[in-house]
Amino acid sequence: MPAPNAIIPDKLARLIASASAPRVVDLRDGVAECIPGSTFPAHPDPTGWGYAAGSAVVTVDADGNGSAVAAAAILRSEGVAAEVLEGGFAAWAAGALPTVSLAHLPPRHVDGRTWWVTRARPKVDRIACPWLIRRFVDPEARFLFVAPGEVLTVATQQQAEPFDVAEEGVFWSHRGERCTFDVMVEAFGLEKHEPLMRLAAIVRGADTDRLDQVPEAAGLLAISLGLSRIHSDDHVQLEAGMVVYDALYRWCRDAQGEKHNWSSHQPSRGKASA
Repeated sequence: MPAPNAIIPDKLARLIASASAPRVVDLRDGVAECIPGSTFPAHPDPTGWGYAAGSAVVTVDADGNGSAVAAAAILRSEGVAAEVLEGGFAAWAAGALPTVSLAHLPPRHVDGRTWWVTRARPKVDRIACPWLIRRFVDPEARFLFVAPGEVLTVATQQQAEPFDVAEEGVFWSHRGERCTFDVMVEAFGLEKHEPLMRLAAIVRGADTDRLDQVPEAAGLLAISLGLSRIHSDDHVQLEAGMVVYDALYRWCRDAQGEKHNWSSHQPSRGKASA
């Protein structure tokens, strides 16, 4: 059993990349990889991290016996539901659980968030990529949507990372038959996470009009085009799209084997008694 006010890696792994996931606060310095969705506090005082009473937080250090213990205790004194990752990052890594490579993470703004910019009126890739970033890389990431010809100008002016634009020198863009979502999965070191690889195939098929790749690609394209017609505000559309990708990810992770038809959920009828 985990220690009091601690969470084991396997349990946390079931929560990451979901809308209800706790905030994972990594207290290690100079790290090259982290747990998906991790944040890194700008200063050491937990009372200034801005978490509201009742919010859920998991603190992480190297082995679960260092600064994370005190930080979680201080947060609990503020009414935050804070737990320590039992065994720290070492236990997470030992369990071969998903990690995010920080090698290609853009510099953070003074607000502690990464900023990204892309073309307005998103369809597939430009919703899928923000979902991936917010769920696995930076939960507080800011996204800017502008006219296609303004992407690089805004990127320079606002120090925002451009993505999904066909411009020379843009790292986050299509490469051959791979879409931008594929590039991000690989660059952030998530290519061994099977649910994401299943999702990447769906996104690729929908975004590149290769709907024969996987059956779900046509459905994602239809939903994406419908969302773009329902919402005139790109940010409102992004929030609606987050729910779609949350559902697709969960299906890719643990619902592929479930069938649904007229009889699959009917209660079983016992034999009549003699």
